Amino acid sequence: MLKYATAFLAALALLPFASPTAAAAPAATGPDGGAAGAAWTHANDGPHPYPNVYIEWDVPITMSDGTVLKANVYHPADASGQPIAEPTPTIVNFTPYTKLGSMIADSAFSIPGLSDLIVELARGIDLTGTPFSGLTDLTKALGGGLIRTFTVDRDLIRSGYTQVVVDVRGTGFSQGIWDLLGPREQQDTVETIDWASKQPWSTGDIGMTGVSYSGLNQLQAAAENPPALKAIFPVVPSRNPFRDLVAPGGAVGVAFMPMWLAGVNGGKLVPDLTALAQGRFDMKWLADRLADPFTFVDALLEVFLQPDIDALSPKIRQLLDSGSPMRQAWETDPEAITVPTFITGGWHDVFVASQADVYRRIPLPPGQKQLLSGDGYHISNGNESGLPGLPPRMDVLQHAWFDKWLKGIDNGIDSFGPVTVKQQGGGWVSLPSFPRPGVEYRRMYLAAPPSGTGAHSVHDGSLFTAPHPSVDTLTVAPGLTGLCSRDAAQQLVGIPSIIDACGKDSRIWESNGLTFTSAPVAETTTISGPIAVRLRTVHDAADGYWTVTVNDVAPDGRSTTLSTGQLVASLRQLDESRSTRLPGGDYTDPVPDLSLDTRQPTQPGVPVTLDISVAGVEAVLQPGHRLRVDVYAGNFPKGLPPTAITADTELRPQHLLLDPSEPSFVNIPVQGNSGW
Repeated sequence: MLKYATAFLAALALLPFASPTAAAAPAATGPDGGAAGAAWTHANDGPHPYPNVYIEWDVPITMSDGTVLKANVYHPADASGQPIAEPTPTIVNFTPYTKLGSMIADSAFSIPGLSDLIVELARGIDLTGTPFSGLTDLTKALGGGLIRTFTVDRDLIRSGYTQVVVDVRGTGFSQGIWDLLGPREQQDTVETIDWASKQPWSTGDIGMTGVSYSGLNQLQAAAENPPALKAIFPVVPSRNPFRDLVAPGGAVGVAFMPMWLAGVNGGKLVPDLTALAQGRFDMKWLADRLADPFTFVDALLEVFLQPDIDALSPKIRQLLDSGSPMRQAWETDPEAITVPTFITGGWHDVFVASQADVYRRIPLPPGQKQLLSGDGYHISNGNESGLPGLPPRMDVLQHAWFDKWLKGIDNGIDSFGPVTVKQQGGGWVSLPSFPRPGVEYRRMYLAAPPSGTGAHSVHDGSLFTAPHPSVDTLTVAPGLTGLCSRDAAQQLVGIPSIIDACGKDSRIWESNGLTFTSAPVAETTTISGPIAVRLRTVHDAADGYWTVTVNDVAPDGRSTTLSTGQLVASLRQLDESRSTRLPGGDYTDPVPDLSLDTRQPTQPGVPVTLDISVAGVEAVLQPGHRLRVDVYAGNFPKGLPPTAITADTELRPQHLLLDPSEPSFVNIPVQGNSGW
């Protein structure tokens, strides 16, 4: 507690009329945490009680089935470089990206002055006001603490924690076959937590950290409630990677999945050259890699090469069955999580559909659960942090979180937020819940009459507060303008967003879509929560593929995608147990079953209704801005239906039927005087 009292007093000294008596119970205020946030930063950045870090390389951990996992264990060390004798709380990071990669990144950032130099260079890149300002948004993440949550946090270790970085079974230097988030991998995580809690260097109190896959792994472990696990800090996690990434809306991720599988499978084939040189090479490791060199690649190839849906292999049919053991293993139940959980995410992250949902469903009081979401992508989490008025860095928040729940330090982190979000179109805000209190859902109806704002699109339509009396049919065809879109940037972890015309302006994409735009809002209007879009559609083939986006249109015409959803028409059957509705019956989050068992091919010429889930957001329409819904007949490269389904669509044009008796509309949560 002394380090926080000292840090808090130092922070208070910078504020006018501060009273040192407040140091006993610091309370966080605002998105930056106020004086408490400054104290967290000071406590994280040092000085620390232990000047060095001692590393045990490739420590073997034997699982219950005899498979040996390998871990690097990072201990706090004294001035002579020797590990301290006192046991410490322990932080576990389970990674499929190899601890070798973590070691290399950690080694580079541990060189005196290099980390600060990299951060300063990254912060120094400022292309604001140019067509490439998106590059600035990505480079800022290097100064936001993301690297330390992904690899090794030496400041955390030097302050009195042991960190264990473990290669997931079948990856890195660990033995076994990669189970890819399956039951055996989940059991490995629980057994490793138990192992770490019983080591002489551990107090028995375990926390977990890590990014992406490692964040998902934390949610899975926490849902199992191992006794030693006391807190988790998942960065950009998912509760259901199939629905979020593998096949959102039934369309398989074309861009992310091949790139990601190539990276993980390539990394797991890198041998332990040190062991080889020393004559202690693990032949079991080699046999396991030869038995399964390219995990899941066969399934991905089959999805894109097999044109006959009846000829799909049992493995693929299991993947496309919502009730299969594989799909069930991939879906974490947040309601089973009982340990303090701090989730960080981004409105354009590949897992955005999960992050706020997990926060809402965890049965803990606010403070013991936290949500922080910025306006970023998968690799830019934390890009809007660590500067005045912005949230503290990722590593600072992580450190304060573990100090509270693993060391019992009253540092005020539980009074932060509990929901801290960047409003798209606005600034950072602290909220008591998400959606924010006071929002009301309302229908805005898609109509054919022109808004006068979408001449660049296939059809310039309007959003009205009541159904338009005319009956109209609008046609839209698949195209490739989605290559320059925010959805492409989302799937490619932010890279296309370097170009503003792709990441921050949808007008290129809209040239191949239907646009429906409201009147300008009279006053500031907030959008907060999940969104649902209902489309009345007609197909010329046995299937179709629809994408919708919800956009903010500025007075100068720039159209910024706030959130997006997609659905393969034949997979329109909804899972009512997962979906949410208003008392009147309208969906707020229509969740499709996404199973071949409930697939319903369309009949050419026969109208069908589609309810499409659009990931929840926090956004603000400034006075004079407009709400827009875009409708597309595809979403390449974010997704393509499996080839067997694409064959049914025949890539034909698709039709949107606008009929007041069965209207198409967006059900959107708003607050404020829009003037519509």
